[in-house]
Amino acid sequence: MIKIIALGKIKEKYLQELINDYLKRINKYHKLEIIELKDSNNLKSEAEDILKHINEKDYVICLDIKGKEISSNELAETINQTFIHYSNLDFVIGSSEGLDEKVKIKAHQLISFSKLTFPHGLFRGLLLEQIYRSFKILNNEKYHK
Repeated sequence: MIKIIALGKIKEKYLQELINDYLKRINKYHKLEIIELKDSNNLKSEAEDILKHINEKDYVICLDIKGKEISSNELAETINQTFIHYSNLDFVIGSSEGLDEKVKIKAHQLISFSKLTFPHGLFRGLLLEQIYRSFKILNNEKYHK
């Protein structure tokens, strides 16, 4: 299973529709769950909430601006290799303050989508699109470039 552990709720209807669309698309390939946690603006408190949802046997990817930038093909290969060795893949999206070190040290990888800053809801949509794209790549299915 893929879990997206994210701080903050999506309030905008158009972003929620985008997210729901990709959730439906991804679930044709793999089970995906989004866990929304309260954004408290306190990194230590947020870390405690996040860590409650990470199992020691999960493969954890934290999305962090200081992480390594990778291509869509590299993300697809990461997802493919992860499910050879692990049953669960967790993507962690922090709040506007980022992620506490307690969470980052649990990560197998730190990945950055860009040095740019994105609104939380839009970034969640981008992550879901890239996960969907990964499954299209892995299944050799046509998808726009």
